[in-house]
Amino acid sequence: MQIQLHTHDQHALNAYVAGPEDAQHSIVVIQEIFGVNAHMRHVTDQFAAAGYRAICPALFDRIEANIELDYDPAGIQRGLALRNQITEEQALMDIEAAAQAVSSEHLPGIVGYCWGGTLAWLAACRSPLFAAASCWYGGGIAKAADESPHIPVQMHFGMQDKSIPVHDIDAIRAAQPGVAIYTYADAGHGFGCEERSSFHSGSAALAQERTLAFFATTLNAPAA
Repeated sequence: MQIQLHTHDQHALNAYVAGPEDAQHSIVVIQEIFGVNAHMRHVTDQFAAAGYRAICPALFDRIEANIELDYDPAGIQRGLALRNQITEEQALMDIEAAAQAVSSEHLPGIVGYCWGGTLAWLAACRSPLFAAASCWYGGGIAKAADESPHIPVQMHFGMQDKSIPVHDIDAIRAAQPGVAIYTYADAGHGFGCEERSSFHSGSAALAQERTLAFFATTLNAPAA
């Protein structure tokens, strides 16, 4: 279902929510540059099916509501243009509003994909509202690799990803020896998205298995 959130700067945004309201643990799911489209709702539903209360905030509502883009050149161009109009601080406020909407006795986990993978990393370093972060193919992580996470973090990268070169992954690994970094030999960018031509089912299944196992062992931090 869809709910409305309100941020510290008085912005109202929509969010897709799934899973039991009385779930012990929750997950904040962060979108790619294509909006909260069918794929992101599917991802959110997957975490709900695993027993979590899962929420996916519509970060593009800062610019325009109800954005759902296709995985084609026009969609990529529009998504990048929208992303570039939103500051990291604004995105993190939206993400924290989502966390506050689903957290109860425990802090939620955060998982992000593409742009969302980078934002999940920034949340792990800059926000006190999360217990653990799983970052899938975040292209901007390398630029922020020197920041300090205060919660457990894991990352997932495809070795065939032309937008995230291997030297970026190596730089992140060198800067963050305490972060679990998984690479997938046959996977490219967006390998977890069933709607992309780059979808790699084996890598996606393994990364999801690792993500669920990670959250099963890390989401026990008490909420403030």
